Amino acid sequence: MKPFEDDIVKCVEVLQEGGIILYPTDTVWGIGCDATNAEAVLKIYALKKRSDEKSMIVLLSDEKDIIKYVTQPDPKIFDYIKGIHKPTTFIYEGGVGLAENMIQADGTIAIRITGDAFCKQLIRRFGKPVVSTSANISGYPPPAFFEDIDIEIKNGVDYIVQHRQDDQAAALPSAIVKLNIDGSLTIIRP
Repeated sequence: MKPFEDDIVKCVEVLQEGGIILYPTDTVWGIGCDATNAEAVLKIYALKKRSDEKSMIVLLSDEKDIIKYVTQPDPKIFDYIKGIHKPTTFIYEGGVGLAENMIQADGTIAIRITGDAFCKQLIRRFGKPVVSTSANISGYPPPAFFEDIDIEIKNGVDYIVQHRQDDQAAALPSAIVKLNIDGSLTIIRP
C-alpha cells in the first residue's frame, strides 16, 4: 500500500504546482493535470501535439460534484450513471468552474465519474477535478499497457505514477454519451 500512498502524495504536489502527471485510470493510462488550471491544460495539449479544439475529459470522484461544473445537470443523468457498469464519459451542456480551455466553444464539457480507487483517492485529496486524456501523441492509438506509452510522453510529464505499471489487464477507452438539452442521450462511442 505504501507505493499507492506515495504516488498520491507526489501527484497532489505536482498538480498543485501546475504540473502534469502520467497515471492509471479506470480506462487507459492517462495524462492529467488540474482541470481548473489553463496553463497546465496547455502543457497537455502541447505534449500530445493536439489541437485545442479536441476536448479532453474531466475526471471527478463523486457524481454529486457534477453540479459544481455543469450549469444545468439533468437529474435523470444520476439514475443513468448508477445503472452503467462500463466507464462512461458524458458530454454536458454548460460547463463552468473549469479552465476555459477545457470547455469547448459550444459550452460543452466531457466528464467521467471514475470508478478507479487510485483516481478517486487522488481527486479527493487534490480537492479539484483532474484532466484525463489518453497517454499518446495525437493521431496514434491509446496505449493498452504502460510499456506501450511513447518515451516522448514519459519524458514530457512531471511525474509518472508507479502504481499499476505492471498491470497487464486489457484497457479500453471509455464509452462517450452526449446528454442533450432535451434530456435525451446520444451514444458517440459505445
